[in-house]
Amino acid sequence: MVQEQAAVIIVGAGPSGLATAACLNLHSIPYMILEREDCFASLWKKYAYDRLHLHLDKQFCVLPHIPFPHSYPRFISKQQFLSYLDDYVSHFNITPLYRRCVELAKFDEASNKWIVKARNLACGEVEDFTGRFLVVATGETSNPYTPEIQGLDTFPGDVLHSTQFRNGKAFTGHNVLVVGSGNSGMEIALDLANNGANTSIVVRSPVHILSKQMVCLGLILLKYIPVNMVDTLMVMLSKLVYGDLTKYGIIRPKEGPFFMKVAYGKYPVFDQGTYNKIKSGEIQVLPAISSIKGNEVMLENGKTHPFYTIVFCTGFKRSTNIWLKVT
Repeated sequence: MVQEQAAVIIVGAGPSGLATAACLNLHSIPYMILEREDCFASLWKKYAYDRLHLHLDKQFCVLPHIPFPHSYPRFISKQQFLSYLDDYVSHFNITPLYRRCVELAKFDEASNKWIVKARNLACGEVEDFTGRFLVVATGETSNPYTPEIQGLDTFPGDVLHSTQFRNGKAFTGHNVLVVGSGNSGMEIALDLANNGANTSIVVRSPVHILSKQMVCLGLILLKYIPVNMVDTLMVMLSKLVYGDLTKYGIIRPKEGPFFMKVAYGKYPVFDQGTYNKIKSGEIQVLPAISSIKGNEVMLENGKTHPFYTIVFCTGFKRSTNIWLKVT
């Protein structure tokens, strides 16, 4: 059993964990980063589709103390962001402990320290770490989630999670169903349609559709006016640009987009061109799935459709509630 100590223990080597490490480094505060994957920014390096760009203007995404290169565009590509992170880690000499899966973190009042137990996935040994402070930087995308659907195990085609999807090149001419209408679902549907797949997307819940420019304007306005006023403007702009979405099978929520992000953690959709594909009929919007039998997908409206592949863009489940013990 390995025992290590540091002033600060950071769990997660994504952008937030790296930014925290950089700030601690500048103040000469000892820290360690525990990362369950074999690299930093694993979501970006290993589990993101090829066409991914930062959905927000780069001014809202830059990490502390090092700006993006001036040559970078307003909305940065995955490869550009990874290049920036590589330079960031090198500059601050950030060296995470990889393949450490945290199984328990609790505060010990007797020693006034956090005790963290992490399994070393390379050897299976559980290691102990202690620190005065604990930073949970595991983000919102811990464990991929695929819902249980009656008959899914009978589907003969490929069943993917969005973390397994790279691009739509292999699906040309095939019927592909995207399940989930968040940003990943909408953008993966767009990529499939652009590559000639017969694309359908399940839109089960009400959703706000905004352009990236609208969202950037909203983030700036939030510094000066209340969220309800910003939301009113966002909905008005969305209606002006995208019109009545109900005729395409999409319903706007009653609550505003920024309120929903704060209250429920639910992002609006940042439209990358999917709306025009839906409007033209190149992407078909479908209601919720009731069951699956073979390659036939039964919908809640009673209709059935055959599919070659199903891509679940149904998000993630956080793991912190399992291992983080707070009294």
